[in-house]
Amino acid sequence: MKLQKVNRSQTKIKLAITGPAGSGKTYSSLLLAFGLCGDWTKIGLIDTENSSSSLYAHLGDFNSVSLTPPFTPENYIKAIELCEKANLEVIIIDSITHCWENLLDFHSNMIGNSFTNWGKITPRHQAFVNKMLQTPIHLIATMRTKTEYVLSEKNGKFTPEKMGMKTIQRDGMDYEFTTVFDVDIKHQATVSKDRTNLFSDFISFPITKETGAKIKSWCEEGTVDTAQFEETVAERINGCMDLKSLLNLYNSIPNSKSEYAELFTKRKSEISEVPLEQVKTPHFNNEPVTSFGQMKGGLDHE
Repeated sequence: MKLQKVNRSQTKIKLAITGPAGSGKTYSSLLLAFGLCGDWTKIGLIDTENSSSSLYAHLGDFNSVSLTPPFTPENYIKAIELCEKANLEVIIIDSITHCWENLLDFHSNMIGNSFTNWGKITPRHQAFVNKMLQTPIHLIATMRTKTEYVLSEKNGKFTPEKMGMKTIQRDGMDYEFTTVFDVDIKHQATVSKDRTNLFSDFISFPITKETGAKIKSWCEEGTVDTAQFEETVAERINGCMDLKSLLNLYNSIPNSKSEYAELFTKRKSEISEVPLEQVKTPHFNNEPVTSFGQMKGGLDHE
């Protein structure tokens, strides 16, 4: 145990968007994600809403994976890992409410003591939460809210207005995220939690790509945690299951690619099932490549 000086490190945002049906959670998430990375092809949307993401195909060529029942924590984790292996820069989970509802349903059908049964379910849900928080990628999660109506006065007449109230999720889930946007039926966002302090002066606002760009700038302030970055790179290299994924990761590593030459070479050998001694040691340059054969020195066979 020791005291050490606290430094502001670069980070990846973990953000939640809550709202009732029709409030624009998916649309807002996509605009926010584009602002975070500036490239539609680097966005992956985990779709639990019956492939509703296809309604937004006109926005850009983002990636989508359809998650179907059962909406278990384990299936959500697999979907996140799929996005990680594709070396995407932003993951959208639309929505995580389905996971919680699945666990509630599972609990209601369990035999035995209710309290004891939660002891079996909570670790599964926590594993999913940990996966969201620990992924080395920007992550946006949407959450449904219970819909209620209030009477609002307009031009002397009272009309019912849809309002999103309580989030359909485990209590305290908002504590897990850096920022939480609450979107209403008029597509206006308010901030119920914001550790970035970027939106403290905002009463309500529409979520746009500029919102994402502002968050990106905040994330990139500070220093790079070198040890954590190197550990993450090693994990992602070992997580690549084909040469295309490995190549995409290579192209995404900034500048000092030569530091990871041995790891890239070893993983390519494992994927190709070629003995390591038959693979040349690569000498990476800083130019983008479209095939492993274009790497200076190459990862080609002797």
